[in-house]
Amino acid sequence: MSNRSAGQVAHSTVRPNRETGRLGPIRTFLRTADGILIDSVYDPGAVVHETHPDASRSASRDPVFVIAHGFTGDVDRPHVRRVAGVLRGHGAVVAFSFRGHGRSGGRSTVGDKEVLDLHAAVDWARGLGHARVVTVGFSMGGSVVLRHAALHPGTSDAVVSVSAPARWYYRGTAPMRRLHWLVTRPEGRLVGRYGLRTRIHHSDWDPVPLSPAEAVPGIAPTPLLIVHGDRDGYFPLDHPRMLAEAAGDHGELWVEPGMGHAEHAADDALLGRIGEWAAVRAG
Repeated sequence: MSNRSAGQVAHSTVRPNRETGRLGPIRTFLRTADGILIDSVYDPGAVVHETHPDASRSASRDPVFVIAHGFTGDVDRPHVRRVAGVLRGHGAVVAFSFRGHGRSGGRSTVGDKEVLDLHAAVDWARGLGHARVVTVGFSMGGSVVLRHAALHPGTSDAVVSVSAPARWYYRGTAPMRRLHWLVTRPEGRLVGRYGLRTRIHHSDWDPVPLSPAEAVPGIAPTPLLIVHGDRDGYFPLDHPRMLAEAAGDHGELWVEPGMGHAEHAADDALLGRIGEWAAVRAG
């Protein structure tokens, strides 16, 4: 167990913009509170404040979107890059690979310890000078942003959860039964490692982490947006409705007609609406 701060940069490639003094893109490894190295990328975004005389100061006024991808994703996957590309039109972007995914270290705990990964990324985003941080998660990442906001109140200025489960151990759809085989069986974990670039921890949760639905009431008063497709093949609509009910008046639910599951199903128009919602709600 490491006692270093959550967002410590283990290695960094910083490219300042010589004309404005603003940071350029950065790719680095962040060290989490439990010592895992997380592959992370910062993009300063495409938002320009032409009326502000000091561009380096105006950068702090832009929101930064911290993207938490779904299970088997990583920062280099095309669908994750597409999400980052759309959101960079509304602010800066931090994208990262969860533990056990892509170039990050460790092994996936399928939504449990991943809260530490997100916390390191949020801490880094704050350290880069952004006063407003929006966490945006998809599927597994959607559950992580909910739990993170409840366990670390005040660290996010707005939270967006897309295609997230409301409860653990759901096996009511064929895709979720396949996912449980992948996670719980030795042969499934081999498929994950060599076929999906995802290294999965062999141990069961102990203790079982706070479920997304249990976490949601603790997010208030931080603005919360829950997004779900009415054709989601993994989690039917009782999941987002359970989350929205737990959120009460501080949460907002968008049920998207014709949308399937997570990043692959979230088109650019939806991502643009999410960016606009977050830029306003984050203050």
